[in-house]
Amino acid sequence: MFVETILRTKGGNVHTLSEAATLADAVAALKSHNIGALVVTDAAGALSGILSERDIVRHLGTDPATTLALPVTACMSRDPVTCTSSTSVAEIMESMTRHRVRHVPVIDGGTMVGIVSIGDVVKSKIEEVEQEAEAMRDYIAG
Repeated sequence: MFVETILRTKGGNVHTLSEAATLADAVAALKSHNIGALVVTDAAGALSGILSERDIVRHLGTDPATTLALPVTACMSRDPVTCTSSTSVAEIMESMTRHRVRHVPVIDGGTMVGIVSIGDVVKSKIEEVEQEAEAMRDYIAG
């Protein structure tokens, strides 16, 4: 199974925020979209970084009084882990584990075509195992 299979199910919608946004803007966007991370884009719309709930909490723990006024660039992860739609689910699982990330933008030909979360990956693996179990049951019963 490949990342493209996940994107076919969930779609390619990616919530982004510009580098000029503040953490207060990011918190509002995370809340309104009920998501755990935002892709940060530069003025040209290209991937600049990724900002997760974890990134925000780390800064809140350091200086809660001024954190929400900071620009997202002060807290985001630069050079985020990315993949392509042809990346296997096993590869993306290994990469997420190795880099300790929960959200990975999907880039094909220099264009962002989606984002995959650890929840998406786990869901796809569960579906794959269930399909294999059903095939085994059919084989045994048939």
